[in-house]
Amino acid sequence: MDQLNAQNPDSDLTPTEQAQEEESVHRALEGFYRAGKPPWDTGVTPPELVALVEGQGALPPGRALELGCGTGTNAIYLARHGWEVAAVDLIDRAVDQARQRVEAAGVTVRLLHGDATRLDELNVPGPFDLFFDLSCYCGIPLHRRDAYAAGLTHRAAPGARLLMFGYGPEPLDNPTTEIKSWAAGVTADELRARFAGWELLDVTPGTNSVPTFWFTLQRVA
Repeated sequence: MDQLNAQNPDSDLTPTEQAQEEESVHRALEGFYRAGKPPWDTGVTPPELVALVEGQGALPPGRALELGCGTGTNAIYLARHGWEVAAVDLIDRAVDQARQRVEAAGVTVRLLHGDATRLDELNVPGPFDLFFDLSCYCGIPLHRRDAYAAGLTHRAAPGARLLMFGYGPEPLDNPTTEIKSWAAGVTADELRARFAGWELLDVTPGTNSVPTFWFTLQRVA
């Protein structure tokens, strides 16, 4: 972890610069929702999540936490399939829309407006059997990513899974590409370094025009 932090320019930012970067990300996300549907909020549950919930060797329903839930598509899907769901998003407009959609769907989802890297402030106790992240982590400033990992680790049941989608700079056969800015996305090596006590089970390329990946991690310690 020390080596990873030494390579991260964000670790050298002053508290003021860190706050400014967080606010910049917040404004950018708000802008997507004001302009219309964000590219990550498609209204369609990804087949990768469907396979985990309904496919061969599917996880039994338990407690799930979605990080960056947007307007609620995947939280509603999980609730419909027997999961007890909590979901958090940084953007109030997204959470408001999610509440409307949850009510219309007739399911129960605990929706939270707040920062996925500050779960303690949101009274999210856990433990959770499944964490789902569709393009949330890859947009988090580097100086907040350890807090994200710690928050999930603290709330993970034994054997919990994390299914994460994100963009990244690397080809699949070169997972050591260094992340120097949050805007570069996420790599497999970064997840291995930050998520102590987890095993990276799988990295599968996405089908997008830019490099994207599905990462599956499991809590092992």
